[in-house]
Amino acid sequence: YTAADSAPFFSDDSEAEEAGGGAVAQRTAEEESPSGVSKARALLTVLVLCYINLLNYMDRFTVAGVLPDIEHYFGINDEKSGLLQTVFICSYMFLAPVFGYLGDRCNRKYIMSFGIAFWSLVTLASSYTPKEHFWVLLVTRGLVGIGEASYSTIAPTIIADLYVKRQRTNMLSVFYFAIPVGSGLGYIVGSQVGAAAQDWHWALRVTPGLGLLAVLLLLFVVQEPKRGGVEDRPEHHMQRTGWLEDVQALSRNYSFVLSTFGFTAVAFVTGSLALWAPTFLLRAAVFTGKRPPCVEGNCASSESLIFGVITCVTGVLGVASGVQLSRQLKTRTAKADPLVCAAGLLLSAPFLYLAIVFAQASTTATYVFIFLGETFLSMNWAIVADILLYVVVPTRRATAEAFQIVISHLLGDAGSPYLIGVVSDSLKQTESFLWQFRSLQLSLLLCSFVAVIGGGFFLATALFIEKDRHRAENYVASGETDDEPIVVPKSGRSTRVPVSSVLI
Repeated sequence: YTAADSAPFFSDDSEAEEAGGGAVAQRTAEEESPSGVSKARALLTVLVLCYINLLNYMDRFTVAGVLPDIEHYFGINDEKSGLLQTVFICSYMFLAPVFGYLGDRCNRKYIMSFGIAFWSLVTLASSYTPKEHFWVLLVTRGLVGIGEASYSTIAPTIIADLYVKRQRTNMLSVFYFAIPVGSGLGYIVGSQVGAAAQDWHWALRVTPGLGLLAVLLLLFVVQEPKRGGVEDRPEHHMQRTGWLEDVQALSRNYSFVLSTFGFTAVAFVTGSLALWAPTFLLRAAVFTGKRPPCVEGNCASSESLIFGVITCVTGVLGVASGVQLSRQLKTRTAKADPLVCAAGLLLSAPFLYLAIVFAQASTTATYVFIFLGETFLSMNWAIVADILLYVVVPTRRATAEAFQIVISHLLGDAGSPYLIGVVSDSLKQTESFLWQFRSLQLSLLLCSFVAVIGGGFFLATALFIEKDRHRAENYVASGETDDEPIVVPKSGRSTRVPVSSVLI
C-alpha cells in the first residue's frame, strides 16, 4: 500500500495542532486501528465493495436474461450461445493470476478502478454489435472478463485486512449476498429493459453508467488497509516470498486445494443454470403448450423475470442460513465450515434433478424445486471465501484468490455452458419443439451429478481444515524473527550473532 492512502493529511504534529483538533482526532482514530483505516471508513469500504460486486454479477448475467433474443437476432444454435459465457469466463480466468500477483504487491484500489472502468466501456461497446458480426459480441464479452478479473481477485483480500474472526465472516456474508442478488438482478434488468425498449441491445447499456459511478466511489471513498495489520502481522513484519514459492505453498495446503475443487462443482452448476435456465423454462412452456412459439423478440422475458426473483431470494436465504448454520456448528466442531458446504451441495443435487424432470409436468413444481435447489447451492458462497482467508497467510491471499478463480472456472463454468449446449445439440434428433426441450433437459441433468462430486470434495476438506488453519495462524516465514541477531559478549566485546546459533 502507499502511505498516502492511510497517512494523515498533515505531515507532522505541529502542523496538525495549527489546523485544530479535528485532524488530530481523525489521525488518532486511524492509528488506533491496526488496519490503518477507521471503523467508519472500513464500513463504507465494505458497502462500496458490495455495490461493485452486485454490479459485477448483474453485468455478467444480463446476457443470460436476453439469451433467446440474442439467439433469434444472430440466428445461432445452442453451441454458439454457450460460447458467450465460455469466452467471458476464459478471459476472466486466465487474467486472474496476473491481478492476483499485482494485488499482493501494489495498491489494490487503483487496480480495481482501472478494471471496472475498462469493463464498463467494453460492455457499452458490445451493445452496438451489428447482426452480421456475432464474433464481435464474443470478443467484447471476452474483454469484459479482463475487467472483472481485476475486481473479484482483490476485493475479498481488502475485507480480510479490515476485519477478523466473526466480524470478517459477517462482512464476507454481506459481500457475497451480492453474487446471487446481482445475478438475479441481471436476469430481471436484462429481460425487462429489453422488453420495455423492444430491443435487447438496451439491456447491455444499464451497467456501464453504474460502473463509472463505482470507479468514483473507489477512488474517493475506499481506503487501502495494511495487509495483515488486524491479525497482528502487518506486512512489513512478514517476509514476502517469491511467486513460485507461494504457488508451491498453496499446492501443499490441502484445505485450500480440496475446497477449491468443491467450489469448482458449484461454479459448474451455477454457470450451467445461469445461462440455460430461462431458455429451458421457455422451451418447457412451449413444449407443454402453455406458451406460443417465439417468432419475434422478448422471448423469455417472463421466465427470466421469475428466475431472477428466485435467484435473488434464494441467494439471500442460502448465504444467511449457511453462515448461521456454520456459526452454530462451530461450537461443536472446528470442521463446521466444510461440512456445511458439503451438506449444501449434496442437498441441492436431488432438488435440481427433480426441477429438471418435472419441467414437462408441472411448472409450479419446477419453480419450487429450483427454489430449494438454489437455496442449498448458495449456502457455501461466503463460507468458501472465509475458508480461503483463514487457511492462507495474508501475503499470499490475492494469489490464492486468483488460483481459486482459475481452477474453479477452468473446470467449472468456463466450459459448462458450452458443454451443455454441445450435448444438447448432439442429442437433438429434429428441430421440433419436443427435441428442443428434451435435448436441453437431458444435458442439464449433468448438474446434479457434478453437485454430488463437489460435496465429496468438501467432506475431504474437513479432514485437513484444523491442521491447515493452525499452520496459517502460526506461520513464520524463514528469515524472520527466529533469526534476529542478538548481542553476545565475546572476549570483552559485544558481537551480533543469529539466535539459532546460541539457542540449542
